[in-house]
Amino acid sequence: MNFRRRQDAAPEISLVAFIDVLLVVLIFLSLTTTYARYSELALTLPSAQADAARERPREIVVSVTADGRYAIDQAMVAGRSAQALTEALTQSATSSQGDDRAVALVVRADALATHQSVIQVLEAARRAGISNVSFATRAPEAPRKP
Repeated sequence: MNFRRRQDAAPEISLVAFIDVLLVVLIFLSLTTTYARYSELALTLPSAQADAARERPREIVVSVTADGRYAIDQAMVAGRSAQALTEALTQSATSSQGDDRAVALVVRADALATHQSVIQVLEAARRAGISNVSFATRAPEAPRKP
């Protein structure tokens, strides 16, 4: 007596589970992928050979105190008006001893200086023909460890 059954057909592999898993992975990837949208113009930038670094412009430092006094390159300005500041800036910009470089103005204002004091510096710079203006700041202090 032979109790073994005869296996005529090859075993079947169910692809349904495999397809289900692939569809879940595909849905997951499509939901989590970010697509970059380019709304900019497609540009081809021209090439150029870089020159040596340019010289920095001569800097004039204008300090503004909390009570509204001005100092240009550490020399106090007589008066607090925009006209006095304009004259001092013009004199400082033209006394460059034959230096034809551009002049940059650095405004170092006290944190408690009034907004009007800083605006007067900007107005005086405009009248003196100085268009390169920047503001000096300091990095915040790191918290101290006990």
